[in-house]
Amino acid sequence: MKRLALFLALAFSIHAADAPPKWKKLNPQTPAGFTLKTIEVEKHPEHNVELYVYVPDAPGTYPCILDIHGGGWKARQVEADKPMMERLAQHGFVTALVSYRLSTEAKYPAAIHDCKAALRCLRAHAKELKLDPERIGCMGGSAGGHLSGLTAMTSGLAAFEGDGPFKDQSSAVKACIVMAATQDLVAANKDKTNEGAVLFFGSTAAEKPELYAAASPITHVRAGVCPTIFIEGEKDTLKIGRAEMMEKLKALGIETAVHTLKDAPHPFWMSDPWCAETVEIADAFFKKHLGTVKKD
Repeated sequence: MKRLALFLALAFSIHAADAPPKWKKLNPQTPAGFTLKTIEVEKHPEHNVELYVYVPDAPGTYPCILDIHGGGWKARQVEADKPMMERLAQHGFVTALVSYRLSTEAKYPAAIHDCKAALRCLRAHAKELKLDPERIGCMGGSAGGHLSGLTAMTSGLAAFEGDGPFKDQSSAVKACIVMAATQDLVAANKDKTNEGAVLFFGSTAAEKPELYAAASPITHVRAGVCPTIFIEGEKDTLKIGRAEMMEKLKALGIETAVHTLKDAPHPFWMSDPWCAETVEIADAFFKKHLGTVKKD
């Protein structure tokens, strides 16, 4: 009997060791040594676009990372992305999150216009926020990954700037991370009607294929766009256009890579151990392309 109990205990421990990590929600908590500042980007009747910025208390000029949250373009998930950005801030960055207009508030291109305005706003407040306006990158997951890719691939294209404020500033980024996001919206919606996409665009891909194409990051890959890497979860679905976009980037000699996190679901960056793994990848990538803090 004792042998059976020992065998069962051993079998259970082996099974538990092999079991994938359980989802554990992370809660935001501004880390010691940082101040969380709220900056108003622009007021709209439907929503006031804001930036939430983790500013180091220590002196210096820091590289900056803008996070663009996910939520199918229709849910505001700033709070869920904060733990990731808090951890990245502790690695030597000013980190920021943008609260852009959702599809229930304004149709595309409102969201991308807000992301561009947020980047210009960061530069306009660079001294106050201790950030280097020449060293800004972006990242985002899911719908935020789409917007992050689109923000990066359209750097320098006036048609995507919108009518927002701080027009004397640039909205360009020097490095980009796309997490768990489709990059070709035409191919992804070719043979189906995606309710989230219809809400975002106000039409189906069949009705306005040119609109879906213009909003696809893969469409705008060209010489001079920034290094862009992808992080995906092993347990997530295929992200259409990612592989093809990587091929286009490689053909132009632009750095790209894909990191697949073991057992990771969608959205992996909101739970450990995958948030920690994401931060490690992002830290190395952004330090390579944005550098480190410059002491005053």
